[in-house]
Amino acid sequence: MNYLVIKCGGSVMERLPQSFYKNIVELHQGGQWQPIIVHGGGPLISSLLTKLGVETSFVNGLRVTTKEVLDVVEMVLSGSVNKKIVENLQKVGGNAYGISGVDGELIQAKPASNAEKLGFVGEVINVKTELIDQILVQKQIPVISPVGIGPKGQKFNINGDVAASAVAQALGAKLCFISDIPGIYCEKDGVTKTFHELSHSQAEELIEKEVITGGMIPKVRAAIDGLTHNVEQVVILNGMETNSIGQFLEGKNIGTKMIADKEIHHV
Repeated sequence: MNYLVIKCGGSVMERLPQSFYKNIVELHQGGQWQPIIVHGGGPLISSLLTKLGVETSFVNGLRVTTKEVLDVVEMVLSGSVNKKIVENLQKVGGNAYGISGVDGELIQAKPASNAEKLGFVGEVINVKTELIDQILVQKQIPVISPVGIGPKGQKFNINGDVAASAVAQALGAKLCFISDIPGIYCEKDGVTKTFHELSHSQAEELIEKEVITGGMIPKVRAAIDGLTHNVEQVVILNGMETNSIGQFLEGKNIGTKMIADKEIHHV
């Protein structure tokens, strides 16, 4: 199977046009690609935490997750956001199946290496790809919420970009990060330049120089991690652009393609 993992960020979800979902459904129905959606939901989580009066903070773009925050994370991601994406796909004639990483132990996780700072934030140790294949065999588009489960039943908040990279690694898939920007860019003397290709070392340099900041850091690091573990291609695309995923699959110069250092051509 030609797997395509599509990560939809929480910051862009509310504004994605109907045509975006239609493109995914058309890809699925075309039979050449098997799209799998992994989603985030950061702004909605932050909004609900504020309403509930629960404090929230971030370390290098990752949300510090207490037990109280984790309950809200799961409610927003696995409940509200997951079902909204399923509904959006069904509205344009698609068949979609929403599932959490907790269901059937789809995403198995352990505490993150800096758990003392981050709380219940997890690192993915295994993805049960057979569950994804079972959904695909039923001609459904899997829509995955990034909440993981530990060996003793402890749930973990998994950064959506990290979860998408882990799913892509397990499947040997191409990986698309959907954003509301044309890719990774820098501004110099009032001119915006988009990087159409970016190597591992170039990306790390841009993080060091603080050109890449905040929530883009885990996205870029997840892309790099994917490239070193079985992911064929990684791209950061603007979901607002018409058929950006299709253009990427056709080999067009769109978004920012992350490549291994040894493959670098030009930037």
